[in-house]
Amino acid sequence: MAGGAAPGANANARLNGGGEGRRAYALLLGAMAIWGVNLSAVKALTGSLDVLTVAAVRMVVATLALTALLFLRRERLPALNVRAVLALTGCALVMVYGNQILFSAGLARSTATNGALIMSLGPLVSALLAALVFREALGARRLAGVLIGFAGVALVVLNRPGAQLGSGSWGDALIIASVVCFASGGIAVQRLSRAFTALQISWVVHVIGSTLLVLHAALSPDARLSDLAEASATTWSLILYSGVLATGVAALVWNLSIARLGIARTAMGFYWVPIFGVAFAVLFMGEALTAWHALGLGSVILGSRLGFARRG
Repeated sequence: MAGGAAPGANANARLNGGGEGRRAYALLLGAMAIWGVNLSAVKALTGSLDVLTVAAVRMVVATLALTALLFLRRERLPALNVRAVLALTGCALVMVYGNQILFSAGLARSTATNGALIMSLGPLVSALLAALVFREALGARRLAGVLIGFAGVALVVLNRPGAQLGSGSWGDALIIASVVCFASGGIAVQRLSRAFTALQISWVVHVIGSTLLVLHAALSPDARLSDLAEASATTWSLILYSGVLATGVAALVWNLSIARLGIARTAMGFYWVPIFGVAFAVLFMGEALTAWHALGLGSVILGSRLGFARRG
């Protein structure tokens, strides 16, 4: 694989904290803020379009945005051997296609509260997979950070207006599977970053994943791709936000963070998604801010500091 080995490997070698480390964390938190607002955007989109169409069109728009970035940065894909093609395809299958299909199907059979809490298991699943695959130590400090962060998310999610914690269901199992898929994709990205830049990985993974989602939507009787022709300007603005910023740019930052920080520490950023989601709802949608939200935020901050630590 010519031409792509140095960027990812050198970034990992250079990042030992300090200013560059702080910039990496700042970029990650910015991406989590975009994802937090995206929760409301996707919820609005599924009110006018079916979930398969929403997933497919978001990924297509993201792929177009990443293609533009690839040309602007004048990056070209290095020569791909069979092993690299299989690795990138496997990453796309679990991180994009599998994650989207399983999460959409699961959320349709579960409650939004259950879904938010289960998705917050991402850091724990990622830390366990990193310990298994990369032999990263899951020390007491990092484990404490994961658990404290999850407790903070639970406080925020369960104390939102209309929160409804449903009993265990098949939908919950599908959402758990989607979390495992996304975390497994993160493991693949960490391996691939030794040979490719984050932008190259993101572009290939989204090209493959969006192609599979479009084919799935085209063949599914539940999808109505034709509804896009009659979508309003508001719907298309939400599609552009969700596709370009949340699915394209934020996903690129996520992969870049994995290359620089590793999947276990990057996944701690998941805890900030509902925090930013609540902040958006308070600022722009009139949702009440309670003491439980403040306590949850404090727990997420503490958990993040412990979980982001290099040594556990």
